[in-house]
Amino acid sequence: MADGALITTSAIDYRAALPQGGALIGLDLGTQTIGTAFCDAGWRFASPGKTLKRGKFGADRELLRALVAERGIKGAVIGLPLNMDGSEGPRSQSSRAYARNLAAALDLPVLLWDERWSTASAEGALIAQDMSRAKRAERIDSHAAAVILQAAIDALAGGFA
Repeated sequence: MADGALITTSAIDYRAALPQGGALIGLDLGTQTIGTAFCDAGWRFASPGKTLKRGKFGADRELLRALVAERGIKGAVIGLPLNMDGSEGPRSQSSRAYARNLAAALDLPVLLWDERWSTASAEGALIAQDMSRAKRAERIDSHAAAVILQAAIDALAGGFA
């Protein structure tokens, strides 16, 4: 795929790029951290991974490259922070730029997935587990990445756009 790595917001196009399925990495890009999550090759279950400290892209790339190699990742799902009305703002453009860089650097197809409500959903789940505020703060980004990835693989497995 090298320089023509697919970057899309369509589950249908993404599924077509990965006809054999394969393990995926989900990313929730924050300004200071990157939440990671992973799913199985059959696109059934997403699980939170590590929360990485975000740095310059070169450093991020190497951390992510190691995770991709370690887990045999075939594609990435990156949260796309849309405004509540569905429009895109500066954070969306930043995520799109990150996706372009990541797709080229790791030679992986990237699915940009609407992340509205993912952090609120993750926080609710952690509160339901009676997790302390301090522990929630440590884990919220990776849990949000899992929420984003689960929504995407549900659409991928179910054949929805």
